[in-house]
Amino acid sequence: MEPTLAQLSSAIDATWVMVSAILVILMQVGFALLEAGSTRMKNAGHVAGKTVLTFGICSIAFWALGFGLTFGDGNSFLGLSGFFFDGNSTDSFSAFSAATVPISILFLFQLAFCAVSLAIAWGGFAERAKLSIYFIFSVLFTVLIYPVVGHWVWGGGWLAQLGMQDFAGSTVVHLQGAIVALVATILLKPRLGKYNRDGSSNLIPGHNQVYSVLGVLFLWIGWFGFNAGSTLGSTSGFFGYIAMTTNLATAAGAVAALAISWIVMGKADIPSMLNGVLAALVAITASCAFVDPWAAVLIGAVSGILTFYTSIWFDRIGIDDPIFAFSVHGVAGIWGTLSTGLFATPELAEKVGVGGAGLFYGGGFHQLGVQALGLAGAIAYVFVISYIILSVLKATIGLRVTEEEEVVGLDLSEHGGYGYPELLQPERVHPTATAKTSASHTLT
Repeated sequence: MEPTLAQLSSAIDATWVMVSAILVILMQVGFALLEAGSTRMKNAGHVAGKTVLTFGICSIAFWALGFGLTFGDGNSFLGLSGFFFDGNSTDSFSAFSAATVPISILFLFQLAFCAVSLAIAWGGFAERAKLSIYFIFSVLFTVLIYPVVGHWVWGGGWLAQLGMQDFAGSTVVHLQGAIVALVATILLKPRLGKYNRDGSSNLIPGHNQVYSVLGVLFLWIGWFGFNAGSTLGSTSGFFGYIAMTTNLATAAGAVAALAISWIVMGKADIPSMLNGVLAALVAITASCAFVDPWAAVLIGAVSGILTFYTSIWFDRIGIDDPIFAFSVHGVAGIWGTLSTGLFATPELAEKVGVGGAGLFYGGGFHQLGVQALGLAGAIAYVFVISYIILSVLKATIGLRVTEEEEVVGLDLSEHGGYGYPELLQPERVHPTATAKTSASHTLT
C-alpha cells in the first residue's frame, strides 16, 4: 500500500530527530578533543578516555531511571513512571503526547542531552579527580540531579506550567552541568602549582590548541542537532530558522570574544575566541526559537564578552576551572535563559506554544520573572544536591588523587600508560637501523 501523507511526514520527522540525536552524541567527540587539548599532555589520554566511560554509564542509568524521572508521568516535581524503558511503551510519557516521532528515538535524543550535561560537569574535575569518582557520580548525576530540573522544565513540572522558555537547555543542560563543575572545583581545590602563596595565578596552558579548535568545531556542528533537533520534527521547516539564529549567535560570540581579548590583552587570544563560540552556543540554546535574528547576534556577542571577563575574575578569586566550565556554560546559561524574558517575540512564543513575549516586545516583566524564578530554583537545587553528594564522597573515599599521582599525571597513575607514549618514553632503535641511517646520512 502507498504510504499516506501523514505517514510520510512522520517518517521524515523521525529521520530528522534520529540524525539530530547522532549529531548531539557526536558532541562527545568535541568534548573529548576540547578537554584533552585544554589540559596537559600527561592527562590527555585520561581526559579523552573518561568521555567514553561516562557516556556508557550515563546511557545505562538514563535507560533504567533517568528517562522516567525526567519525562515520566508523576507530579510537578518529578516523574514517577516509565523506568527501565522498554523502547515502545508511551503510556507513561504524557510529555511526548504531541510528538509524531517513535519514542525510542526520543529516548536516544534526550539521552544525548543528559550526556552533554554530564560532560560539562566533568570540566570542574579535570586533572585531579580519582577515576572512581567518575563511576559513582555519573550514576548519581543521571538519577538524582539532571532529571529533577529536566522534569520541572520539560517533563510537565511546575516551571513548565509557569511557561518557562528553555527551548533546548541553557538551564536544563548547560547550567546544571556548570553548577556541578563549580562545586567540584571548590571541593577539589586548585591544581598543584596553579596559585602562588601570595594568591597570584600561574598559567597552566593546554598541550594542544589544534585539538581545542577541532573540538569546538565539532561542538558547533553538533549544536545544530542540539537546537534545531529540539523541534522534534522537520516538516514545518521551523528547524531551519532555529539553525539560522544558532549560527548567527555563535558567529557573533566568536568575533566579540576575540575582539575583546585583543583590546584588553593586546593579543588576539585563540582560547578566548573558542570560549566565546561555546558561550554563544550555550546562550542561544534557550532562546533560539523565540528571538529575531538581530537579537540572536546580540545575545551571542554579549555572551562572548561575559565569558571573557568572568573567566578572568574566577581565576583571580582562586577558582581553578581548567575548562572554564562555569564561565562558558554557567554564566552564559544564565544570560541565555534571561534573554528570552527580554527578547522573545509574541509571534514566536505563540508558534512554540511556551510562555509569552519578552520585556522589549510588550510582555512586561512577567516572562523575565518566570525565567529568573526558574534559574533560582535550578541553581539552588543543583548546587545543594551536588555539594552534599560530593562532600560525602570526599569524606569517605576521597575526590582527589594523591600529590604524587597528580604530578606524574592521571594517564600513568590511573591507567598505567601515557596518551603519548612515544613522546614520554625513550625510543628503542635496533643497532642495524642506526647503522643504516648513519650510512645514509654519510652518502647524502
